[in-house]
Amino acid sequence: MDSSNSPTTKPLYRGTQIIWYLLGILEILLAFRFILKLLGANATAGFTSFIYGITYIFTAPFLSVFGMTKVAGSIFEWTTLLAMLVYWIIAFGIIKLFLIGKTVSTPEAADKLNAQEK
Repeated sequence: MDSSNSPTTKPLYRGTQIIWYLLGILEILLAFRFILKLLGANATAGFTSFIYGITYIFTAPFLSVFGMTKVAGSIFEWTTLLAMLVYWIIAFGIIKLFLIGKTVSTPEAADKLNAQEK
């Protein structure tokens, strides 16, 4: 049986696409937060306030991990970079879990097991 024609292949593919898409949106929002803080953006401006508000929930678990480096109104927010890394690792792990459910043929499984032994 060709594993590329398995009935589970398309849903797994779609699932991985959704995870990467959601991660992409989150990473873009966090990058905006990082850049706005770095450039000392006015926190009361509409766009800046929106970005800080929507990303706060994603950076909150990391806020006390590192201090913030402040220079003349600019903030180098290490916690945002840490959040971006952690969420990327989580998404990568979820994708790997999805791929565990992928149907494989016996010869393909044997080849992969042999490759792991090396």
